[in-house]
Amino acid sequence: MELEKNTSDETPSRLTRAKSEFIYVFQREKDIEEEKDAEVFSEKWKMLLLFSLVALLFLTAALSMTMGAYKITIADVYQVLSAHLNPYQISDQLNPLQKTIVWDLRFPRILLAMAIGIGLATAGAVFQGCFRNPLVEPYILGVSSGAAFGAALGIVFPAFYFSVQISAFLFGMIAVMGTYSLGRIRGETPVITLILAGVIIGSVFSALVSILKYVAHDTALREIVFWLMGGFYYTTWKDVLIVSPVVLICFVLQWSLGWKLNILSMGDEEARALGIHPERYKLILIIMATLCTAVSVSTVGIIAWVGLMMPHAARMVLGPDNRFVIPAAAMLGGVYLLVCDTLARTLTTAEIPIGILTSILGAPYLFYLLRSKGHTAFGG
Repeated sequence: MELEKNTSDETPSRLTRAKSEFIYVFQREKDIEEEKDAEVFSEKWKMLLLFSLVALLFLTAALSMTMGAYKITIADVYQVLSAHLNPYQISDQLNPLQKTIVWDLRFPRILLAMAIGIGLATAGAVFQGCFRNPLVEPYILGVSSGAAFGAALGIVFPAFYFSVQISAFLFGMIAVMGTYSLGRIRGETPVITLILAGVIIGSVFSALVSILKYVAHDTALREIVFWLMGGFYYTTWKDVLIVSPVVLICFVLQWSLGWKLNILSMGDEEARALGIHPERYKLILIIMATLCTAVSVSTVGIIAWVGLMMPHAARMVLGPDNRFVIPAAAMLGGVYLLVCDTLARTLTTAEIPIGILTSILGAPYLFYLLRSKGHTAFGG
């Protein structure tokens, strides 16, 4: 009798346990399906935002074409561009002044501003991901100081350096190679050592620029100062054809490695555990980001803050996933530089160097970053 009683007591408990296990498994499967649906919805929403940013970039470019000392309507801009881009359309009936302003002056300038904004913003996103520091920007490895020294050499000694742009580009790359060589220890390149090496190399080249400014005559000194402030004053189609392909190729390659940048952002040990060689991919990403930065700096001078601000703005909108941060930062960088360049040439009769505007707008943003994320960046 006692055995029958025990058996009858265990049966309901087993049924209850089996029922609870079934409910748990069913609920877990339901939660997994909901998480997958939410992830798909989230990615669709992010793609929609990316397309919106692309549309915003082209809208900003179109509006920039109409603004300036000489007002031109959207219809006139469309006629000029279609006449040049469409081989079957006759362009003899166009207004010569509008044709010169739109095609020879504003259009290449806007394309170059878009390309450099994309290049600097993408480089900033890559550097922040590789160095795992939200306050890192594209000039951290000394490329700006090296390029400034190369440009100053070309300006002060034009007989020896046939091109200021080529000289700036070469010395920008030399500075980065010096930084990487100085920061490499026992076959590895620790982030802190690399950043300190960049500070050292940048300080050396800044001192050399100061020496050249000291010995330069008045005309060369004025030209060096204007170059250091950055600007699109003398943009030509040649500049667009040099910068745009380099930026486009580097952007596509960096975007394609966005998922690996996500892994690198977790740390070197985690990357090795997941089968990723951190040193190799860091080197590849840093080379491409530096190439974008060096080409941009050698063409238009030093334009700060773009690579620092735009990746953060992209993360605020789309989250930390670099597969979406890189293209979003690129679009926002293009929009930001277009707005700054339009303000630079329309606020006053004399054009304002764009580096002044980006610094004025960027300083409050850096203050915000230091207040909100500085403790995270410096491990406090």
